[in-house]
Amino acid sequence: MNILVDADACPVKDIVINVAKVYKVPVKLVKSFSHFSHDEDIAGVETIYVDTGADAADYRIVQLAKEGDLIITQDYGLASLGLAKGCAVLHHVGFAYTNENIDRLLQTRHASAMARRAGKRTKGPKPFTDENRIKFENLLRQTILSQNGVN
Repeated sequence: MNILVDADACPVKDIVINVAKVYKVPVKLVKSFSHFSHDEDIAGVETIYVDTGADAADYRIVQLAKEGDLIITQDYGLASLGLAKGCAVLHHVGFAYTNENIDRLLQTRHASAMARRAGKRTKGPKPFTDENRIKFENLLRQTILSQNGVN
């Protein structure tokens, strides 16, 4: 198993890295070149840079993902593609994307996009809280354990 992170705007990269280190799971942070850093990579963490174009990181993650991998993203489209490849997919606020909830999430995203195109205002994401951070970390630990056959 690898953990693939849609890392450009991901507020839980540090949590992912720290938890992955405990369970000895390799992490791949996929970022656009606009987020380039000269920081040294951490052991067990590979940073992959992609073009700055829309969805470039998503396409690269889908290309890298294999059945049984874990993807961290807030992008519903990428989540859908990850589920189709047999990956576990988590959102940073602490919920898992599933085959049962992905259609509803995609429909909500589509409805919001249509409303914005029609000139209506839609709500943005809620602020990221400490409660979200704790919920995400717990879900990440549970997911890693279950993906590795430990319950």
